[in-house]
Amino acid sequence: MEARSSAIVPRATRYTVALVSQIDPKPELLTTEQLLLPLDDFLTRAVGPSIPRTERVFCNRNIKLSEISWVGFDMDYTLAIYDQPAMDDLSIRATIDKLVKRGYPEFINAVPVSTEFPVRGLLIDKRFGHVLKMDRYKHVHKGYHGFRELTKEELRALYHSKKIRPATPRYHWIDTLYALSEVATYAALVDAMEKRGYAVDYAKLFTDIRECIDEAHRDGTILDEVASKLPQYVHRDDELAPTLHKLRSAGKRLFLLTNSRAAYTEKMMTYLLQGAMSEYPAWKNYFDVVICAATKPVFFTERRPLLERDGESTKPAVLPLERGKMYEGGNLPELERALGVRGDEVLYVGDHIYGDILRSKKDSAWRTVMIMQELETEISAYESCKADFDTIAQLEEARERLEDDLRYYQARIKELGRQIDGRANGSTTELEAERMRFKRAIERVRGRFRQTEAEVTALERRTDLRFHPYWGSLLKEANEQSSFGKQVDDYACLYTSRVSNFLSYSPQQTFRSPRDRMSHELGV
Repeated sequence: MEARSSAIVPRATRYTVALVSQIDPKPELLTTEQLLLPLDDFLTRAVGPSIPRTERVFCNRNIKLSEISWVGFDMDYTLAIYDQPAMDDLSIRATIDKLVKRGYPEFINAVPVSTEFPVRGLLIDKRFGHVLKMDRYKHVHKGYHGFRELTKEELRALYHSKKIRPATPRYHWIDTLYALSEVATYAALVDAMEKRGYAVDYAKLFTDIRECIDEAHRDGTILDEVASKLPQYVHRDDELAPTLHKLRSAGKRLFLLTNSRAAYTEKMMTYLLQGAMSEYPAWKNYFDVVICAATKPVFFTERRPLLERDGESTKPAVLPLERGKMYEGGNLPELERALGVRGDEVLYVGDHIYGDILRSKKDSAWRTVMIMQELETEISAYESCKADFDTIAQLEEARERLEDDLRYYQARIKELGRQIDGRANGSTTELEAERMRFKRAIERVRGRFRQTEAEVTALERRTDLRFHPYWGSLLKEANEQSSFGKQVDDYACLYTSRVSNFLSYSPQQTFRSPRDRMSHELGV
């Protein structure tokens, strides 16, 4: 058979296959023919993942979605992404109004409250009125009293000689976006009241703020406002419905497990999903099971009955649970029995590091996804600091070399000292001169060391400001994970900024965590 000319086939797309005759499949009748495959785009595309970094799903522990049969979702701050500044402003106004009604001075109505001050992962010290940030080892690195930054000496005197125990009544852990308004209000009122000469009971002030904001949620001051103006307070994600549809189309079954009441859930989910796709006439059709008023984290630890909502009343739920109905309460073992799954076949997606992620991980075998809407800002800040991080790494290497130099010169001085002492009756002039040269070398090295330390400190401060003006990175503190970052690492199998980021991945995706290396393995 005459060979075809290769000149007409682009080099990058040349591909040879054997075509077997279906009439007489004898070896001598085998022919070859070059087919054109669409490889040009593949070969010329940029190296690396095509998903923008801010939209990726990140992995702490290996997980195969092919082994997941049920995917559960929290609603608030998970499926429903709130406009955080708008929510904080609403909560702050409601809280201060109720504080005034409790007898707090009228002037607090005019106190400016910065919604930019707090981040998740802070610790309130109710004894001294401080707001603190710790690393993974509960070592306090930053702190504020009102809006005054605490000095290193103040932090050392109060928090570095004894181990901090955040679970004690003295402290309060801020782990949700919902709680950020509490911190903003607390810092602003501590600052304003002390400047006006008030003797502030720090513990009582924080307790009153928490009680007022909880009251504002219970009596509808906040939720009624949000429900009546959903577009003002909630970002409707056009890719949420296709994401849920993609999971369902791959054979996954979905459930909604939220602490919100049925009426509020109905309004919110209707806003998020109703009419988004013609395949789903109502929002409930996206889910096989809907459970409201779950009272997490109690849902994971106590045996509360599962009820079926019937109009304005409830009745005991009857298995099997039905699609299209709304249930309330319940508990972990009962839900697993109703779904007919083992714990490791469930992937639960939530935003609350304690109520959704930590408790489900500690009390069940559920796999977990943490939703952090701050992650997009965190990643953008990280990428903007790459040059500074590279410089810091170079300076740290230089610092290690300077420390090696110091050890060398100090050892030489000690050795020269022994030689001088051993020449009790001999001349030591040359040895003394050499020892002086080494001492001057040590002073020069120490000078360069101090300069290097100052440069590292200045760069670390500059990078902190790119992340957050008060607290720096949400997930890191100095060279360590922050206390919040540590919890995300410990309890979230996956984490990402929003549910719809899963749309870019296969429902059968295998997520693999990076290799975890210890210090002795670095630099090999």
